[in-house]
Parts: sequence; C-alpha cells; structure tokens
Amino acid sequence: MAGNPSKLPILCLCNYYEFICTILTIATTTNSSFFATFKADSNDIPQITGVRDFFREFYSEFKKLWYLAGPAIFTSICQYFLGGITQLFCGHISTIAQAAFSIEDYVLGLFSYGAMQGMGSALETLCGQAYGAGQIDMLGVYMQRSMVILHMTALIFMFVYIFAEQILSLIGQSPEISKATGKFSIWMIPQLFAFAGIFPVSKFLQAQSKIMVMTVISAVVLVLHTLFSWLLMLKLGWGLVGAAVVLNASWWVIEISQFLYVFSGTCGRAWSGFSRRAFQNLWAFVRLSLASALMLCLEMWYFMVLIIFAGYLDNPKVSVDVISICMNILGWAVMVSMGLNTAISVRVSNELGAGHPRSAQFSLFVAVISGFLMGLVFSLILIFTRDHYPSLFSKDKQVRDLVTALTPLLAISLTTDSIQPVLSGVAVGAGWQSVVAYVNIACYYILGIPLGLILAYKFDMGIKGIWWGMISGTVVQTCVIFWMIYKTNWNNEASIVEERIRRWGGDTDTGPDPQ
Repeated sequence: MAGNPSKLPILCLCNYYEFICTILTIATTTNSSFFATFKADSNDIPQITGVRDFFREFYSEFKKLWYLAGPAIFTSICQYFLGGITQLFCGHISTIAQAAFSIEDYVLGLFSYGAMQGMGSALETLCGQAYGAGQIDMLGVYMQRSMVILHMTALIFMFVYIFAEQILSLIGQSPEISKATGKFSIWMIPQLFAFAGIFPVSKFLQAQSKIMVMTVISAVVLVLHTLFSWLLMLKLGWGLVGAAVVLNASWWVIEISQFLYVFSGTCGRAWSGFSRRAFQNLWAFVRLSLASALMLCLEMWYFMVLIIFAGYLDNPKVSVDVISICMNILGWAVMVSMGLNTAISVRVSNELGAGHPRSAQFSLFVAVISGFLMGLVFSLILIFTRDHYPSLFSKDKQVRDLVTALTPLLAISLTTDSIQPVLSGVAVGAGWQSVVAYVNIACYYILGIPLGLILAYKFDMGIKGIWWGMISGTVVQTCVIFWMIYKTNWNNEASIVEERIRRWGGDTDTGPDPQ
C-alpha cells in the first residue's frame, strides 16, 4: 500500500471522524426554517480536511478536556474519601458503630447525595450553555434558583433522617442497629443542607472552568478531616458523635470556602449579588432538576439493586462479598470516568452556548476515545493480574476464586462503564436529561435487572448471571445514547440553546436585574 505506514492509524481515525460527521449531517437534515437559518459562529473549529488538521484539533481539544477532567477526578476522590476515612475510624470504635455509619452513609447518605447531586446537575446544562453564549450574568441567578430548590429538597429528606429508626425497623433491620443508625442519622442532618449549597456552587464554578479552586479546597479539607477524625473519634473518645461533628464540619467548610471564593469577586459578572430573579420560573427549573436527578439516581440505584439481589443467591455471604469487591473496583474506575463526565458536560454546554456545533461534536469524539482507552487500560491490568489482585480484598479462597472467574466480565464492564459516563455528560451538556431518564428505565429496569435474575435463578448462573444482566443493560443504554448522538444535528442543538437561554431569562434585552 502506498504512503507512510506510520500514518495509517491516524488516517483511519481522521477518516472515521469525517465519516461520522458526514453521516450526522445527512441523517438529521431538517426543513425547519429556524434551524435552517442557524449559522455556526466564526470561531468554531474549521472543517477537518487532513491528518495534520485532525492531529492539531485533537491535541488542542485533548488539552482543554483534561484541563477540566484532571482536577475534577482529584476532587471526586478527595470528597469520596471523607466518608471512607470516617468509616475506617468507626471500625476501630465498635461493630455497631461501623454498622450504623455504613447504613447511614451508604443508604440514606447515598440516596440524598445522589438525588441532590442529580438535581444540581441541571446547572451543568444551564450555566454551561449561558456561559458559552456570553450570558455571564445569568449564572448567578441560575445558581440561586438551584439553591432554593435544593434547600426545599433537603427539608423533605430531613424527615427521612428523623424517622430513620422507624423506617429501618419497618424493613426488618435489627433493633440495635436501627436505634444506633437512627440516632446517628439525626446528627447528620446538617450534612443535607451542606449538600444543598455545595452542588449548585460546584456546578456554577465548573461552568466557568474554575475547577482547580474546588480541588484545593477538597484536598485541604481531606487532610483536616483525617486529623480531626482521629482526634475526636479515637483520642478524645467521642465515637459516633465525633464522626458526625467532623463529617458535618468538613462538608460545611467546603461549602463556606466555595461561597467565599464566589463572593470575593473572582467570578466577575457571573456573581453580582443576590437577586429576586432567583424565584422566577422556578417550576421549569424544578422539572429540569427532577429529570437530572432521575437520570443519575436510576444509574446509581441500578448497582445497589444488584447487590441486594446477590444476597438472595445460594451462599449469600460469598455472593455479596464477590459482587461488592467487583463493584468496589468498578466504582474506582467509574470515579475516574466521572471526571470526564464533568469535563465533557462543560465542554459541550459551553460550545453549544457559544454557537460552536463542530467544536461540541469534536469534543465528544475526543472524550469517547479518551474514555475507551482508559477503560481498556484498566481492563488489561485486571486481566493480567486476575490471579493476584483478589487476595488484596479477601482471605477467603472461595471468594478469591469467584472474583478471578468474574474478572473477564468485570473487564467488559470497565470498558463500557468508562464510555457511558462520557455519553451521560454529553446528555447533561445538551439538556437531554428527561429522554435519558426514560432510556435508563427501559435499559436498566426493564431489560438489565430481569435478564440478570433470569440468568441467575432460572439458568443457575448465579453471580455471573446477575453480572451479565448488568452488562446487557449498560451496553444497550450506551448504544441507545450513541444512536441519539448519531441522529443529532448539532446546528439544531446550538439553535435550541439560543432559544432556551431566551426562555429562561438570559436575553440581554430583559432589562436590569431587580435587586
């Protein structure tokens, strides 16, 4: 074959990208006069016509993407460790203390965290698109609207915390654990209201690519959290009271620090003070927030449900241990992918808001390639170490052997689940939360879980059957979102963003802000 063989992989990648772009344009041509008259901004990336153009744009977008993704990943890890450190010290207090913390943190805490994080992700769509469109003054208004809604949500969730003991007793939890968890849950109510402030401010800062300050705050808080957890829980003997004090304080320090950064004037026009406009158009904001929460929670609860069903298999202790180990490994990989989720959400929303459909499209392409390569590396590491890594998690030979046998399926999950968060980030950036929520219901709860149960119980595949069901739901969901992206006309999406910003109060002709 003529030509330089070393350039063939890049040529293939470049031609593949051009092919996808052509298909997207042809497949989604519309007769709408509004969409047909949309013109991409002159600062949009030019059409890619060769290998050099492709490599230049890929490198440029890769740097932009990882400038956001790197700090986002580190921030997620630091905040994840806040609960992990507390649980570690609870294990040195007593078994009942560890059980109480685990149920509060992994059931009540995860439920409220996921729901409020999901509701806060509505800001990724609105703030990101408004920032890209130059409607900087709307970012502060959007953030305040989200804070109003999340604080109302925290008030509702507060009653779940107050009556946690009765709820746990009702579902059959032991009286001792129910009482301890119920008391600890009441102590953790301040954390709920910290979440209500942290998530909106975080999305507000992310939309402006101000992620490094969040990383620094989270890292400093993690160090202080570790020190004071040891001091109050073990050295001073405060036990669970100390755990509640330090964990609440850590989240509140994050919230207050982020607020001080915003109030310091570093965000320019994005923050011009509190506004009565925050209370306008609340119902539309609630709908988008609920759709965002439903989209995220359906994904999180999917994995929780599978762990519950593993407890009904023969030898449930081994089954739950195995699936928990695999979920733990998968969780760490997904945490890295969530950094890409944040980055691609910001990039797509910013570029669509700025009227750069080709840039949004190319950003998606770079993110998917990055996610796939990360997942592939994680999978290969697991496969090559499958006879060794299970011993890090368990001394039980039966558990280790089953984890080793499950490694090929875990490797598949690592690859697919490294791409799926990227696509979810695109959905958030483009404002498709409602549609993706329906997709999640169909793929996870109508296909994945029933298929896993049939394979596990009807065909006696046990834990492998449950895992195959999970993979099937995730793969189908990924393919459906790929199809949605394939059918997307990015010029149309940029036009929709213009209309959305006007409808939500971002038109520059709206007049002065009533203070």
